[in-house]
Amino acid sequence: MRIAKIIGNVVLSRSHPSLSGASLRLAVPMMLDELQNETEPSGECLVVWDDHGAGNGSMIAISESGEAAQPFRPELKPVDAYNSAILDTLRLS
Repeated sequence: MRIAKIIGNVVLSRSHPSLSGASLRLAVPMMLDELQNETEPSGECLVVWDDHGAGNGSMIAISESGEAAQPFRPELKPVDAYNSAILDTLRLS
């Protein structure tokens, strides 16, 4: 699981029927130094399945790969990343 920042929405004119019921968000995973210094993320963007309603600028916890599809079992969804949680507060020690 990684922490990422939402930077936008993904809009599709057509999508697979199994993708209904949530939104696709564009997020950038954050490195530890970016979290500690509260700087903007500089990594590559990824598309995240979001059924929690995260908005632009929200910090989220993401699951990737096979773990991203686990919340939907036994149904299959073609997702690579899943928004597991919206983070209200982040405290680093």
